[in-house]
Amino acid sequence: MDGIRYAVFTDKSIRLLGKNQYTSNVESGSTRTEIKQWVELFFGVKVIAMNSQRLRGKARRMGPIMGQTMHYRRMIITLQPGYSIPPLRKKRT
Repeated sequence: MDGIRYAVFTDKSIRLLGKNQYTSNVESGSTRTEIKQWVELFFGVKVIAMNSQRLRGKARRMGPIMGQTMHYRRMIITLQPGYSIPPLRKKRT
C-alpha cells in the first residue's frame, strides 16, 4: 500500500459511491498508472477511469513561524459495474 494514503469521506465522495466511484488521497509523487495497477492488483477490481487533482497544502502558523502542510493528490477512481472495493461497500439491511 505504497501509493494510497487513505480514503476520503466527504459529502461529495459519499454521493459518488452511488456511481461506483471511490475517492482517496494518494502520495503526490505517484502516477495514475501506478495507482491504477495497484488498485486492480490489491482489490481485484477493474478500473474504468481515474480523475486526479493536485491540492495545495494549507498555511499553518506555529508561533512567529509561518509554515505549510504537505501538498497532496486526490484520486477519484471509477470501477466497472459489478465491482466494488470491500471496505467501502454499503451495508444493506
